[in-house]
Amino acid sequence: MRSGDLGRKVNIDRSYEARDACLSRNAAADGVSTEDPTTLAHAVALACSAETDKLIAASDLTGDTKVAQQIRKDSEFRALGFVMKARGQAIF
Repeated sequence: MRSGDLGRKVNIDRSYEARDACLSRNAAADGVSTEDPTTLAHAVALACSAETDKLIAASDLTGDTKVAQQIRKDSEFRALGFVMKARGQAIF
């Protein structure tokens, strides 16, 4: 692995960690709400847009909209998992 690739990987890993920490924090704050879990997950993902945008920038140097779309979709999916966890429920 080239040193440039290693630095990029570290940046991506840190961006994932920051995004997931934000999702977890926001889901825990709102997770016990009576709101529909999917609706709440969408709101949690939106609250973490800055972290998701940093992850997109770190992951995709070409600006491919499909990559950005997939990462945003993953953020909503992970947000749903954190919401369900905050409620003490299994996601599947």
